[in-house]
Amino acid sequence: MAKKPKLPGVISGLGVTFRTMMKPAVTVQYPHEREDPPGRARGVIALKEENCTVCMLCARQCPDWCIYIEGHKEKRPPRRAGGRDRTVSILDRFDIDYALCMYCGICVEVCPFDALFWSPEYEYSEPRIGALLHDKEKLGEWMETVNPPESLEVGAEVKGKK
Repeated sequence: MAKKPKLPGVISGLGVTFRTMMKPAVTVQYPHEREDPPGRARGVIALKEENCTVCMLCARQCPDWCIYIEGHKEKRPPRRAGGRDRTVSILDRFDIDYALCMYCGICVEVCPFDALFWSPEYEYSEPRIGALLHDKEKLGEWMETVNPPESLEVGAEVKGKK
């Protein structure tokens, strides 16, 4: 079997370039064309304010300390006749500084009340770094883009139902 003669480096490089030129482009022209991210993509963290109990678990577990929470307690009437007044925590401030956030997802995982969710939205850049501090109203707007939860596996039982 005869050996193929080696072509000089420039000619073989041009051969690679020519073969690549014949293939269709796979680049997405981003601002004009937009691909949807995968379903479980980590974009921005969204807040469902009515689920938040101001327990501060997310802020304490955050390694970057980029979550700022403030709340107060209010007295509410008892749920049943003859019961005691109850104390309810009210959320006053819930801010996430996305200039500091490293998108680790610990806050979403530790929230026992399902108040934090991942939204696949990733277009939230700002011309000023100070504008990356999102308050609870802005975080609540991101809830509209949160994907519905995945369906249960076949044969799985829903808690409380048999």
